[in-house]
Amino acid sequence: MKYPERSRRNFMVKKGDFVMDVNKVILLGRLVKDPVAKSLPSGQEISLYTVATNYQWKDLKTKERKELVEFHPVIAWGNLAKISNKYLAKGAQVYIEGRLKTSSWEDKDKKKHYKTEIMAKELNLLGPKKKSAKPDELTAEDVSVEEVPLEN
Repeated sequence: MKYPERSRRNFMVKKGDFVMDVNKVILLGRLVKDPVAKSLPSGQEISLYTVATNYQWKDLKTKERKELVEFHPVIAWGNLAKISNKYLAKGAQVYIEGRLKTSSWEDKDKKKHYKTEIMAKELNLLGPKKKSAKPDELTAEDVSVEEVPLEN
């Protein structure tokens, strides 16, 4: 069976067509410190924390093992924030999916500053549960992403 030949034009976007972009982040790392819980004036909860990831390689010239650590600020909203505040603690290993959001502002000297944060949409708790959780409460193993409705 011979397949019809596709023209190059089929893969090109015509003016006015909708093109979807992708803004997705996947992190697997450890919390630098306990999450900070905050409430907005609307009553919605947010959780702020930083996840550290590392990258290791061997220097070809010196044969020395090197490591680079990156720190990623994360913001969780709604029920995901409640779960983050309840179960996450410093040193906990987490898997996070979300999107990048960059903010900018000018200081008093008119110098422009930028901050890029991860807006969490999914969270998997990989390490042990937070020690302060009571036995009769929901455990980290019982929490699945499908059960967490997102409110952004």
